[in-house]
Amino acid sequence: MAKASSEKTRPSLFWLLAAIVVPLTGWFAKLEVRGAENLPREGAYVLAPNHHSEFDPLTVAVATWRIGRAPRFMAKESLFRVPVLGAALKATGMVPVTRGKSGAAQSMAQANELVKNARGVIVYPEGTLTRDPDVWPMRGKSGAVRLALAGNIPLIPVAHWGEQQFMPRYGKLRFFPPRRRVTVLVGTPIDLSDFAGREHEMGVLNEATDRLMAEISRLLGEIRGEKPPVERWDPSKHGQSETGRM
Repeated sequence: MAKASSEKTRPSLFWLLAAIVVPLTGWFAKLEVRGAENLPREGAYVLAPNHHSEFDPLTVAVATWRIGRAPRFMAKESLFRVPVLGAALKATGMVPVTRGKSGAAQSMAQANELVKNARGVIVYPEGTLTRDPDVWPMRGKSGAVRLALAGNIPLIPVAHWGEQQFMPRYGKLRFFPPRRRVTVLVGTPIDLSDFAGREHEMGVLNEATDRLMAEISRLLGEIRGEKPPVERWDPSKHGQSETGRM
């Protein structure tokens, strides 16, 4: 494995968090990380994983840390004003999201900060747990693609599988047996060059997002040894909310 980035080797609050989160996650998951070479060791990036378990942000974060980068997520701007929590979010460089602010303007500001500080961010393109009955990635939202295009930042698809063994979607956390195998597969960056400068054109963001979701689905199919569905699940066509359960 390549050398870790300076953001991991330099002392930070992440060291304390890792000392807590890594052993905790290790009780539940025996993590196998494949494709680690596809995550750049320096510079900005947008990591886009599938989302099928309430536990998987921990496995994705630990996998990112093991590869050599500091895992950062999007967080509601209001959380940054909460005492102690807000200070921790700022200290670790989490990315604030302001509700109601223009998507394009917000993405540009976020991208500029990522590039300026050579940081990455983990963005779940589905926005919530998948509603697909067979737990495949569902229709994606444009946030990850918009952010990558705004800063010409590598957009890296990720698929993971195995968390459902100890914390199925909307299920309870199972402590035994421990050390269930979880596979994280990091793909090569999505080629968005044909969309550059066209973000404001009708349908461009949806087309780029479809490309991202297709690759995440392909990676997940590789892990599962199955062929993903041709058409991704669309909650709006099945009377489901995209922000919660039915």
